[in-house]
Amino acid sequence: MINPQVFVSRRIFPEALDLLSQVAEVEVWPEELPPNAGELENKIANADGVLTTIMDRVDAPLLAKAPRLKVISQLAVGLDNVDVAEASRRGILVGYTPGILSKATADVGFALLLSAARRIGESERWVRAGGWEMSFHPMYWLGAEVNGATLGIVGLGQIGLEMAKRGLGFDMRVIYHSRTRKLELEERYGLEYVAPQVLLSESDFVSLHVPLTPETRHFIGEQELRMMKSTAILINLARGPVVDAKALYTALNEKWIQAAALDVTDPEPISPDDPLLTLSNLVISPHIGSASVTTRKEMCMMAARNLVAGLKGERLENCANPELYPSKGL
Repeated sequence: MINPQVFVSRRIFPEALDLLSQVAEVEVWPEELPPNAGELENKIANADGVLTTIMDRVDAPLLAKAPRLKVISQLAVGLDNVDVAEASRRGILVGYTPGILSKATADVGFALLLSAARRIGESERWVRAGGWEMSFHPMYWLGAEVNGATLGIVGLGQIGLEMAKRGLGFDMRVIYHSRTRKLELEERYGLEYVAPQVLLSESDFVSLHVPLTPETRHFIGEQELRMMKSTAILINLARGPVVDAKALYTALNEKWIQAAALDVTDPEPISPDDPLLTLSNLVISPHIGSASVTTRKEMCMMAARNLVAGLKGERLENCANPELYPSKGL
């Protein structure tokens, strides 16, 4: 019996590869940069399963070139790079990895918040450039107070809730807006549900945690940035295109808002000559929200388990298109 063929689009933890190797012939993309569209098309042309990352565009033209594909296993909670509807039309199961990365991502989010508020990155660059010529000055490097400030959460999913909980640990007032109101969470944690305009105008820190959809693309643009306090700080842990990058540059450069902290950009990776990188009031990290050893390893293991289940005709641990199950008899 010939084993199923699996393509893994980036190097992952060996324990996850060992799990896949028990049921399939596995090929791993060896380069640091992800495969381009043509390379990915070539690699999955005869694949029964593929393990993808957010850098892989899995769209209708690609799926049309993969007639054997049974399962796509995404190494992420977001699926904006995968045409799930087209996969469903073709009977291809789509797995993803929710519920694992929320705490690690919120840790990075709050680290970015603190760094922007207290100007950590900016002052560290100043020290490295030799600017520290005096031991102390009472008027140097004044930042924003975090304790007791208002934190506005846009999107109260798992990551948004973890970010809110970290804010509560700093005695912050936490307000939120989400597609659905979370009355139980409001009661449990003392959160306040508000309209988007109220959140933007009252928050000292606005933290974004929404999926990228046509409705949320450029959710934060010029109009929204002008609603924010001049002392406010914007944090984006969602997807880069949720924020209009050109509008953000203008807002930061002209001091409509005090600062921004980004773990995601548009495009990604950001170009070295992007004007945002010239700004001192921007903190930026290279999409490292889930990048703890423990979290990334468990993500790889869950993605591998999803892929194995799909290859064996079993239910995926986490499936984005479970409506396919009745037709598959699972």
